Amino acid sequence: MAETAIKDPSSVLPRNWTETQFRELAAGALHAAPSEDIFHPPNSGLIGNGDFDLNPHMAAELDLEKPLRPAAVLVPIILREQLTVLLTERSAHLPNHAGQVAFPGGKIEKHDPDPLGAALRESEEEIGLDRSFVEPFGYLDNYRTGTGFHVTPIVGLVKPEFTLKLDPSEVESSFEVPLEFLMSSGNHQLHTKELRGRKRVYYAMPYRERYIWGATAGMIKNLHDRIFQS
Repeated sequence: MAETAIKDPSSVLPRNWTETQFRELAAGALHAAPSEDIFHPPNSGLIGNGDFDLNPHMAAELDLEKPLRPAAVLVPIILREQLTVLLTERSAHLPNHAGQVAFPGGKIEKHDPDPLGAALRESEEEIGLDRSFVEPFGYLDNYRTGTGFHVTPIVGLVKPEFTLKLDPSEVESSFEVPLEFLMSSGNHQLHTKELRGRKRVYYAMPYRERYIWGATAGMIKNLHDRIFQS
């Protein structure tokens, strides 16, 4: 597996980055409502479609894709003394993204009022995160996955008094990563792997024993790029 770190010392956060600082930086950087924008890292010169943005050779396959399935995820920023991001490890038997690190969320169902409602419902079902602890704060760009989902990511500020109850049929475990680590671009890497006989490039942010990669890492990179206007 090849890897390349993306260097940008100006985006390394102070260790005691506060809730107030995050609110000030992110308030003007996030969308106030779901957006039609698709995450597209600047200067990539590629097509700007989530998992496809680093892989222009996949562009020819777009017309062959089945209709995209709408989905929504919550990007939970935990308001601890040191801000953290809550992530999950998906159960190994799931049909999509099995065993991968992910944000809580899933498909938008017909009974969901909107993407936010879907993300909050899925967070309650998957990890028992009561929506009363969540302050919806803004939206990232949409993200198109290679598995056929069109994802709306919602950033939520989460009061730390919550208690989680994981659904083992969907979630193997949950963990938190310091926001400082995820927003430091020196920790953003480009990895490659063979997928269906072709090389694919993707973002990765390994943290201790956890391998944060693919769509989840791409959404984190989008949060970084929007905040720091990269």
